[in-house]
Amino acid sequence: MTAPVFVVEHFDAGGGGRYVLDGPEGRHAVSVKRLRAGEDVVLTDGAGRWADCVVLDTEGKDRLILQLDSVSEEPAEQPRVTVVQALPKGDRGELAVETMTEVGVDAIVPWAAARCITQWKGDRGVKALGKWRATAREAGKQSRRVRFPEVAEAATTKQVAALLAGAGFAAVLHESGDAPLATAELPATGEIVLVVGPEGGVAPEELALFEEAGARAYRLGRSVLRTSTAGTAAAAVLLARTGRWS
Repeated sequence: MTAPVFVVEHFDAGGGGRYVLDGPEGRHAVSVKRLRAGEDVVLTDGAGRWADCVVLDTEGKDRLILQLDSVSEEPAEQPRVTVVQALPKGDRGELAVETMTEVGVDAIVPWAAARCITQWKGDRGVKALGKWRATAREAGKQSRRVRFPEVAEAATTKQVAALLAGAGFAAVLHESGDAPLATAELPATGEIVLVVGPEGGVAPEELALFEEAGARAYRLGRSVLRTSTAGTAAAAVLLARTGRWS
């Protein structure tokens, strides 16, 4: 079992490398994880910086005393994988974010597609985006990542098209795709952008705009996946084929 991960904003240790993990993360470590002296933990800022630490002691119910000797930097993975995820109904959006984080996606872009039943507007949109970002953070910790995926602001179809235009490889999962994603030629560097439509599918006018921007329609397999699982399955195919899972 690998060491549990805790998120911190800084890595400033005191004399002798003594670091105090407190606040909500410290409470979780002491009262929930019940960590004790001698156990290993990892601290990260979620943006690639991390440190291996050893528990020295605990104080009360929310302070974990650690030995922190050095901080490392994990470089960003190549190629970068971004998934444009159409807004699912209910809590299936958080499910999509959770599993895509676990497999290793680098960025997630919520997309208000034409056929989305769910729409992010006003306070509801702010709250929903906050849930997606919190889910990415918790899933990043659970999967022992030190570079969590970025969850962008909700994008319009035109903004998605612009993102596709700048990608090294741009794909739209669609039943009209004449080529399987598993055989697509992928770049070794740069950005891969994958579009996952809503339950009702990508609308013809959206697909036309994306193809004009340089994207191609691909099929994933014979079965029809829900929008909340299609992105994770497709990302796994891409990550395996780029060598990032090797």
